[in-house]
Amino acid sequence: MSPLEPFGARLRRAMDERGPLCVGIDPHASLLAEWGLNDDVAGLERFSRTVVEAVADRVAVLKPQSAFFERFGSRGVAVLETAVAEARAAGALVVMDAKRGDIGSTMAAYAESFLHEDAPLFSDALTVSPYLGYGSLRPAAELARRSGAGLFVLALTSNPEGGEVQHALRSDGLNVGATMLAHLAEENAGERPLGSFGAVVGATLGDLSSYDLDVNGPLLAPGIGAQGATPADLPAVFGAAVRNVVPNVSRGVLRHGPDVAALRGAAERFAEEIRAAVAAG
Repeated sequence: MSPLEPFGARLRRAMDERGPLCVGIDPHASLLAEWGLNDDVAGLERFSRTVVEAVADRVAVLKPQSAFFERFGSRGVAVLETAVAEARAAGALVVMDAKRGDIGSTMAAYAESFLHEDAPLFSDALTVSPYLGYGSLRPAAELARRSGAGLFVLALTSNPEGGEVQHALRSDGLNVGATMLAHLAEENAGERPLGSFGAVVGATLGDLSSYDLDVNGPLLAPGIGAQGATPADLPAVFGAAVRNVVPNVSRGVLRHGPDVAALRGAAERFAEEIRAAVAAG
């Protein structure tokens, strides 16, 4: 298989054509129950197929959370493989939310699981953790470049615990989160129309004007909907970088299931609200 067009270029086009929305596929046990489904592989399969059917042909990005599939073992992973393939076939880009992070050959094996074009779980991008040192991600970055995929690196996350690491100061006065953003800017230097190496930056964090978010790459922004952020908050949080933000909405869309029309309607409303907020910003 020949390498794909770089992820950043494909993402920019998808966001421009479909709107800048990422819908999570997060089959929590509680959400399966809300849908009237059993917390088993059959319920998992019904849930994921319904989400893909409802929105994969109209949103820019789908983001399955691998943990909710892995908890069912090999049968759950098989459901995830099908969801990824069907979502990509319908035109959505798939960001695998697996937050992998390790060193050396282990990091390389994680990368091959999700970023090698022949892998059953090949995804357009992968979330990764850089907190063994940004350089530990090099095997994933190199494979992503070869395959036309991308990475989303945890930089400024919305969970309260994240600050004890991400806000820690280095000897030069730069904090760890800002260091990750600087590394990403280097990865994306000169790329057009958008680099393929993005950051995860919480939409709930308020004013981030002290950070240089212009990494010439996408900013995956969890926190819209159930966590309290709204599309209207995006310009104030992300400033001039708002056009490159990929807001993630999970429960705000998924709670409208299992009705396919209701899921589509919720996704379309969020996409329109986000598009309007970005234009206003």
